[in-house]
Amino acid sequence: MQKKFIFLLCIYSLGGFFALQAVIDPSPNVKKQEDYYKLEDFGKVKKFDVHIHINTSETHFIEQAVEDNFYFLDIVDDRPFGLPMRKQQEFALLHLKNFPRQMVFATTFPVSNWAEKDWVQNTMADLERSFAKGASAVKIWKNIGMDLRDENGAFVMVDHPRIDSVLTYLTRKGVPLLGHNGEPRDCWLPLEEMTFSQGYYSEHPEYHMYLHPEYPSYEDQITARDNMLQKHPELNFMGAHLGSLEWSLDELSKRLDAYPLMRVDLTRMPNLMLHTLKDRQKTRNFFMTYQDRLIYGTDSAINPTDNPGELKQRIHEKWLEEWKFYATDAPLNLKGFGELRGLKLPRKVIDKIYFENASELLGFKTGE
Repeated sequence: MQKKFIFLLCIYSLGGFFALQAVIDPSPNVKKQEDYYKLEDFGKVKKFDVHIHINTSETHFIEQAVEDNFYFLDIVDDRPFGLPMRKQQEFALLHLKNFPRQMVFATTFPVSNWAEKDWVQNTMADLERSFAKGASAVKIWKNIGMDLRDENGAFVMVDHPRIDSVLTYLTRKGVPLLGHNGEPRDCWLPLEEMTFSQGYYSEHPEYHMYLHPEYPSYEDQITARDNMLQKHPELNFMGAHLGSLEWSLDELSKRLDAYPLMRVDLTRMPNLMLHTLKDRQKTRNFFMTYQDRLIYGTDSAINPTDNPGELKQRIHEKWLEEWKFYATDAPLNLKGFGELRGLKLPRKVIDKIYFENASELLGFKTGE
């Protein structure tokens, strides 16, 4: 009788053990379902697009962002074409006033007054006014390095001493810098050697640096940016367009290893898709390794439109297609190259690149 009691006790104990194990360690199918998002989860997950340019007072884009559960950073540029930076900032402030829970904005500073003796002091005073109005970051554009020249006609690069003073000020303020430094490497290659940019540079030879060897080289641009980061190791920095290192995950990895406060946005999607097509596992490993340093963005320009429905649909489809690339292993086609499978990154990585990393960089909270 005693032996039978002990036997039954063991059976009950084992049953309890296995039940406990099922709670602690669910079956592989359950774990797989919990660890990954699906395509249909797109609208349920809060997301952040860190690279948007709104050039209008119209709100169609923001309405679509709300519908798709997207927050965003509106970036003001000091570009010599299109909408002037002051007007860009007017629109940013207007939208920030009306949609403070949906967005933040990055201001910038002009260099048209570079020759003025008090440029540094005036620039910092201007930035201070922008911060008081709500700016969360500062953008530095490719005109520094590819257009601006000093009194001797030499190109001004981003590691120039006068710019150092501004970056020291930003570091002290705890304000992040966004840098569009140089261009894709294609810009310095012959048309026949380019990967994605043949159409643009064939139509705009004035911007095709291969035809202008008197301008700083691609290596000059990257070296100046690296020098800037070496001189300002406590500066929170996000390199736009994969830090202009879109052509090589190895080269980008070297910079992320060298500069702990460097992040990059993911706005050169064709390059990421090509890396995935050539070596999906290597690309996926890159995302796993640097999951805290990569921030989702599209570099979408939002201009006035007579067809709001078309704009909304275009934005939605781009966001959804890129979610498919990151969150699923669905087949995708890269035009001119072939078919690839999405990266199907784990849920925790998706949450980081789609929201948490931008939130940390910009101090953005949804208020939820």
